[in-house]
Amino acid sequence: MSSNTNTSKKTKVKNTPPDKHDLEAMSLFRYELRKFLRVSEEIANAAGITTLQYQLMLHIRGFPERRWATVGELAERLQAAPNGTAALVSRCESAGLVTRKTDQTDRRQVQVHLTAKGERCLLRLAAAHKAHYGSFGWVFGEG
Repeated sequence: MSSNTNTSKKTKVKNTPPDKHDLEAMSLFRYELRKFLRVSEEIANAAGITTLQYQLMLHIRGFPERRWATVGELAERLQAAPNGTAALVSRCESAGLVTRKTDQTDRRQVQVHLTAKGERCLLRLAAAHKAHYGSFGWVFGEG
């Protein structure tokens, strides 16, 4: 019941009508985000992979303090269902981009790692993406 109360309080705070400045800022954010996503699609497609495959590799390699992630962690990062993420991992595995490894301390857990091919692909695509982060300087601590 307390989580509903917290949700209600959050909703009330966020329910104030936006003013013109808010709408302009939200429009600009969506415009810049869509431009970036379109460029990202073009970069990934030119490399012969999907943007989801690129995002999966990025989240594996970009996971804090390690070079691998679990399917559950990847699902959270992708904001996707775990079964859909597992299917994406399988497609990436078939393409030679990732490999699954059983966790040595918890045999129930499976780690997803980049292969050498996946690492090369990710770094090439990430470099192309980095050039387009321009207005997102805060991503690299520049803003």
